[in-house]
Amino acid sequence: MLKWLFSPPLTVGTPAPDFTLPDNMGETVSLSALRGKYVVLIFYPCDNSPTCIKQMCEFRDRWGFMTELGAEVFGVNPMSQKSHESFRDDYDLPFRLLVDKSQKAALDYKAKGWIVRRTVYLIGPDGKIAFSRRGRPSPIEMLECIPGALDQSADALSAHPA
Repeated sequence: MLKWLFSPPLTVGTPAPDFTLPDNMGETVSLSALRGKYVVLIFYPCDNSPTCIKQMCEFRDRWGFMTELGAEVFGVNPMSQKSHESFRDDYDLPFRLLVDKSQKAALDYKAKGWIVRRTVYLIGPDGKIAFSRRGRPSPIEMLECIPGALDQSADALSAHPA
């Protein structure tokens, strides 16, 4: 009965399930179209809750570091396009928020539950999971999985402090 609460996220090395979802602007995003790039998926329960605000702002504050490493970042939850756009505007989030209304992507990524399970994934250019963690891992912890990121981290962190 509580299996959803205790199940682990997809494991590193697993092929990332493809998805096609609308974003906060109504444009369609497909994982398959992003092949060859690093993709960050942040499954989060809702827009405008204190913990979600904090988590999304951590990624916002490291935006320069992520773009220098070539990572595409997306927040994902079932809230509406209008809610996402407002949330994005209120907190100056530079990345897109995907509308997973049916929670199919959340199910495929083992983030579906009574509420969306806070889970962060890094998908490698090869389409495989390179990092997966429940909760609120720091963007830097996740990006350390990108080869060469540690070599660039001192310069990038000083250029883009949190």
